[in-house]
Amino acid sequence: MGNVFIDASKVTKGRFIDTRFNLQDKLWGQKVFEQAHIEGALFWDLERDLSDMIKTEGRHPMPSKEKLQNLFETSGLNYEDTIYVYDQGGAPFAARAWWMLKYANFPNVFIVNGGYDALIEAGWQSSAEVSVFPPTQLSITWNDSIYATRQDVKRIVDGVDKAILLDARARVRYLGETETIDKVAGHIPTAKNFDWEQLKEGTFLRGNELLQQQVQKDEQIVVYCGSGVTASPLYAVLADLGYDDLKLYVGSYSDWITQYDIETGDNN
Repeated sequence: MGNVFIDASKVTKGRFIDTRFNLQDKLWGQKVFEQAHIEGALFWDLERDLSDMIKTEGRHPMPSKEKLQNLFETSGLNYEDTIYVYDQGGAPFAARAWWMLKYANFPNVFIVNGGYDALIEAGWQSSAEVSVFPPTQLSITWNDSIYATRQDVKRIVDGVDKAILLDARARVRYLGETETIDKVAGHIPTAKNFDWEQLKEGTFLRGNELLQQQVQKDEQIVVYCGSGVTASPLYAVLADLGYDDLKLYVGSYSDWITQYDIETGDNN
């Protein structure tokens, strides 16, 4: 896929999507957006816009295609747009929105490396005024090849389909040594582990050698985490590195454990 991330200094005219969020303070993103955002940016909330919290497939369930299409159309997006998605930098939320846009086959979408602060430092103007764009009508051809369901993952675990499951959570959670969120500790059977935190230092380290040692480009890779959020930057970095056969299990571990067994220990 390639060319996922863009440095703020190279951003040119386009549409901006602000996805700043804090999992510990869920109103924070909306608050800071209302105080100041990149001029012309719209705000997409992780739980209101990029998840369907009514569903039960994990903690941040996948929105329906109808809900996503409505989001894109009411945001006034066109396929011709160059779209820049940002968060607070080194966070998973812009990658989540980027993946949703790629799922809808938007061709020119980029994650701003360094997020909001990097854009301000690069000279982009901020504003507290909320922009309004005329709604669009989109004819979307969905890219289902990048989306993995619980059933898809079960086929990999059972050996019916061949792919690498890559768990993006902290290693202690993957190993089953501790679990502070989900009701059972461990990981999806056969999965390897690559903690997504290894990718970031405020921005994302795109040419990550550790990651390239873990998985090969000729393998199909299905990434997951606890709820599909922090797996998104792992997916994005792999795509940026040129890995083409990628899927995101949006339901992730919190969805898997509602139906199937887990394992503990190390598969790396």
